[in-house]
Amino acid sequence: MSENQNLLAEQRRALILDEVRRRGGVRVNELTRKLGVSDMTIRRDLDALARQGVLEKVHGGAVPVAEASTHEPGFEAKSGLELSAKEDIARAAAELVAPGAAIALSGGTTTYALAHRLLDVPDLTVVTNSVRVADVFHAAQRTSGQRAGAATVVLTGGVRTPSDSLVGPVADQAIATLHFDVLFLGVHGISAEAGLSTPNLAEAETNRRLVQSARRVVVVADHTKWGTVGLSSFATLEQVDTLVTDAGLPAQARAEIPEHLRLVVAGESDEGADD
Repeated sequence: MSENQNLLAEQRRALILDEVRRRGGVRVNELTRKLGVSDMTIRRDLDALARQGVLEKVHGGAVPVAEASTHEPGFEAKSGLELSAKEDIARAAAELVAPGAAIALSGGTTTYALAHRLLDVPDLTVVTNSVRVADVFHAAQRTSGQRAGAATVVLTGGVRTPSDSLVGPVADQAIATLHFDVLFLGVHGISAEAGLSTPNLAEAETNRRLVQSARRVVVVADHTKWGTVGLSSFATLEQVDTLVTDAGLPAQARAEIPEHLRLVVAGESDEGADD
């Protein structure tokens, strides 16, 4: 794909890793065609990913290895994964936001995509523990000036994680004093048994506080998050009001979703959804 030729190495490797996991293995020549780079570049990428322990090199390509429940990819690594799905999810989730609402956006690349879609929604109050999300709104204000109806952004303090979220006691205390209409929550993993989970213990506690402070909880997660389980669960599916995902969510996963939970599949009609 020609649009991938100028990807940063970290983004390209994230795409390679996603392809390996999704397909159960890939060949070097397939990756060179898909990413529009040389065999040597792909082999260097596979060497780097193998050193990280996230895939195993085999003759002519690579296969996945089991990922530890404590592994937390950085923001840049995750930003290259499921790009079109995240944009579709962001577009669908933005339709759930009313002008003048007080909302919260957790950390993550999907909530980051959503933030861009909310720039033109007037009079929002946005609480976030994501440095990246806050930067989206601040950058827009620097570019266009303090226009009427621009969002008011509240950035919690805390300790920065690899995914550029702010977590820990400072963030928890700030969130506990606030109340917002809707929480848009990005997740590391989601399953019927483990609920919502993350590999970061401090982030799990901060996410619990976000859930507790929200009147409605909307999870924004692409289909690859279903079945993934991180080290720490922080909410059950019973605590989730809406799941916004993409059309790649398999039928088995859809069947496991509780009846009360509204399922919004980006690109599909919302038939039978509960309001």
